[in-house]
Amino acid sequence: MTESWINILTPVIMGLLLGGLYSLIAQGLSLVFGVLKIINVAHGDLVVLGSYFAYAAMTTLGVDPFVSLLAGIPLWFAMGYLIQRYLFSRAFKLSIHAPLIIAFGISLIIQNFTQIIWSPMSRGLTPGYILGGIKITEISIPTSYLLDFCSALIVMLVLHLFLKKTYMGKAILASSQDVFAAKLMGINTDLVYEYAFAIAMTTAVVAGVLLGLTFPFTPVSGSSFLIIAFGVIIIGGLGSMLGTFIGGMLMGLSQTLGGYFAGASTQMLFAYLIILVVLTIRPQGILGR
Repeated sequence: MTESWINILTPVIMGLLLGGLYSLIAQGLSLVFGVLKIINVAHGDLVVLGSYFAYAAMTTLGVDPFVSLLAGIPLWFAMGYLIQRYLFSRAFKLSIHAPLIIAFGISLIIQNFTQIIWSPMSRGLTPGYILGGIKITEISIPTSYLLDFCSALIVMLVLHLFLKKTYMGKAILASSQDVFAAKLMGINTDLVYEYAFAIAMTTAVVAGVLLGLTFPFTPVSGSSFLIIAFGVIIIGGLGSMLGTFIGGMLMGLSQTLGGYFAGASTQMLFAYLIILVVLTIRPQGILGR
């Protein structure tokens, strides 16, 4: 393989694998919007809170970040259930803007909480196995990027099976398509919303662990990753799980290829240009309804 091909293939492979992380971060945001029609602006901070949870488990108890998910997943599920049941559901009765304000308040609380506990300094999850990589011919692939992509595939497959094969999953799909028809069929839409938000939260804590293994994070990192997640679901289509995965791939590719051809400082510029192009050509996204 010639050196020029290696130089091109490296950012392509890195972009696709990085897209796995971006799609994983965006899955929960897409699910909440698709079902509840809420733009959860606290989603990025909830993801970063998952990173800090894994960091605390690793530094204080010596627990591997992935093992910390055994406690993190049920904890985030319960947190999401309670947030939807006691905050967002009541806010909807006030106005359509109230949930957005509450989500913004949750975001500020998380940022201040993590800053008080862990200071503004950047942290990272660095277990021994994350420092290596896999070499394919002359291309070296970091372990963290491989874990990002594989985890995104697993989460998407699990969500797909849950939505297609279980009663609650079918109820979530029905409520996202026509809430009034779902109520007429006897579906408890309030319970559906609570479970949908809780499931979105579990994807957030998984994404938080992968984020911490891939990038350093600070108490305010959630805002930048929220913007990336918005871009992913705009490209892929709001509420589309497969579209979110494709959007993550395109976002990652545009970032790495943009950095390769025009320099590292232009990475996000090309990513945002892709978003503008998609909005111009197909405003509903690639697979949006």
